[in-house]
Amino acid sequence: MPAFLHRVRRFVREHDLMRPDTRVMAALSGGPDSVALAHILTDLAALGDFEFVGLVHVNHQLRSTADRDEEFCAALARRLDRPLVVDRADVFARAGQERRSLEDAAHAARYEAFARARSRCGANLVAVGHTQDDQAETFLLRLIRGAGPQGLAGMHPRHRDVVRPLLACSRAELRQYLLDRGEAFVEDETNQDVRIPRNRVRATLLPLLESQFNPNIVEGLAREADLARDVWAWLESELAAFGPTLEVDRLKRAPLALRRLALWRAMSEAAGRRTIAFDHVNAALGLLDAPDGSTVDAPGQRVQRNAGRIVLTSKAGPRGSSASGGGSSAANFFAYRLSIPGEVTEEHGRFVLSAEAAESLGRPDGPGAKVGIGDTAVIRRDLVGSTLVVRNRRPGDRFRPIGLRGHKKLQDYFVDRKIARTRRDLVPIVVDDRDRIVWVAGYGIDEAFRVTDPSQAVLLLKLRYLEARS
Repeated sequence: MPAFLHRVRRFVREHDLMRPDTRVMAALSGGPDSVALAHILTDLAALGDFEFVGLVHVNHQLRSTADRDEEFCAALARRLDRPLVVDRADVFARAGQERRSLEDAAHAARYEAFARARSRCGANLVAVGHTQDDQAETFLLRLIRGAGPQGLAGMHPRHRDVVRPLLACSRAELRQYLLDRGEAFVEDETNQDVRIPRNRVRATLLPLLESQFNPNIVEGLAREADLARDVWAWLESELAAFGPTLEVDRLKRAPLALRRLALWRAMSEAAGRRTIAFDHVNAALGLLDAPDGSTVDAPGQRVQRNAGRIVLTSKAGPRGSSASGGGSSAANFFAYRLSIPGEVTEEHGRFVLSAEAAESLGRPDGPGAKVGIGDTAVIRRDLVGSTLVVRNRRPGDRFRPIGLRGHKKLQDYFVDRKIARTRRDLVPIVVDDRDRIVWVAGYGIDEAFRVTDPSQAVLLLKLRYLEARS
């Protein structure tokens, strides 16, 4: 087995991307990276690392060679003895109808196609062939555009139902892997078009940096993305514990980075699809030392200091201490850090939630503890750090309920469970330091944290309401 295949296995295990019972598909464009990915998944699936259940090809219908690529992918799927799901998308028409760039429309079409393919093949995940070179290019592009830690974090090994197992591999390694196997691939001629910023970075900037400054520039930039991702995860965990409040006094006591993030997050939610840039956040920061009534304008909103708070007013109406979305009241938002062992009490005395470590599953309280239904949940201890956060829902929350394939929006889950609108903001949500949902308290744990081995060290989470629930 080539050394870099061992590296792929190590990367997959380090980031917990796939397990023996994971059903994974490969996104196949016909290019060298995706073809190498298909062969690598075939090799690793043969070792029992996961189940490789199929491939998905998205024909964007943008190039004269698009049908050629589709035919190549179909032939490769037959040789690998894997089903191929082909999804055709009129990206050009979509871009015009939705007034978005071709790149943005193509991205949306791909991820919608991935979701359909997963459903059709009963897969949990779709793997894509992004490499270390892609990560380096993404880092440089975002650095040039002035991105902060979130942007410089680049591509994550896992984003919801999409995994990137080849981020530790170089593009050259993958081509050599295919050469050694005598495997063919197709070339996308648009990769030579240097009018496209990514291609210009690939063809001009990276070679210059490599020859004049650092021969290992690709690896170095990919490491910088890893570091930025760690910083971003830490900032998000701090913000979850800090809460979404935009009270002036509390913001002024917070570190500057946390102040910026709290304002940027709230303003971005109020702005919809518009971009909130550094200057917009800086202007809002200036309101912390301004008299009451002072305002600044930002995309899609007006930001005002009012009675000791920063209030965002948009077309959707005022957003007091947070751009909450979903009809949530600002007063309902909460977030508390939960030590292990330890407990937290909700500030209005509604509930107490505790965490206690144990060596093994033992005999947990209540029949629903293994799945988190009721007032007790038992989860894997090895997947969480020294603290958790107890908060209520946030826009975009998703998790993977036990017994369901794939992730589900928390909003949809609440609707399915017939949880009253007035109660949804009061349900405690336990999340880890990466803001992944661990337990929707009282209703269910995420599949990733389910205890599957009775000898595993576990964490016992208990919820106790101090007032009657309406």
